[in-house]
Formats: sequence, C-alpha cells, structure tokens
Amino acid sequence: MSTGLAIVRVLLAFFGALGLIVGLAIIVGGGPEAFAGLWLVFTGGVLLLAVAFERQRYRNEQADRAGSETGPGGGERLDTPMEARFRRTDEFFEDPTSRQRMRVWLDPTTGERRYRAEG
Repeated sequence: MSTGLAIVRVLLAFFGALGLIVGLAIIVGGGPEAFAGLWLVFTGGVLLLAVAFERQRYRNEQADRAGSETGPGGGERLDTPMEARFRRTDEFFEDPTSRQRMRVWLDPTTGERRYRAEG
C-alpha cells in the first residue's frame, strides 16, 4: 500500500472513530441535539466500515480470500488464464500507483468485473 493511501485510511479511521465517540456522547447527554448525535454516529460508522472493507486493489474476491499473489498493478496474475466466462472489454485505465495500464474484463451474465495489466 502506498504511503499516501495509508495516511488517508488512518485519517478516515480517526475521524470515523471521533464522530462515533462524539455522537454517542451527545446522545447520552440528551436534549434537542440528540439528532445531531445520531447523525455523527451514523457518519462515523460509515467511515469506519469504509476503511475496514475497502478493497486494496483490483483483485477478484476469490483471489483476495486465498491470499494469492497479485499481478502487475494489483490486478489478476498474468501467468494464469482468465476464466472463460470473462470477456475482454474496450475499457481500460491507468493504475495511479503503479502506472500500469489495466484492462477491464467482464462477465456479461453477472456483471462481475476483473482487471489485468496490459503491456
């Protein structure tokens, strides 16, 4: 993970936890500002969940769970064939961290997307 991304994740987690704690304190204090406390708890919780479940790169869920190595740019490995259900699309983008050109592959029946670096 790049240093910049790590800093952003730490800041999001910090502000999420802060919002959660301050929101709970406001709710416990009662009064008309309790609604603001609910909003802070909700927002803080969303930020914490976003940090916890944010996908690190462009991997498929099965590869992430198995802990297998990533390919160039954090996508699918180049030495393993793409499953037959995936079709190459005309869509591509440049990974901002590695500067790799990433091609999008799509399963037309489920809409699942996978990403693989291109030379």
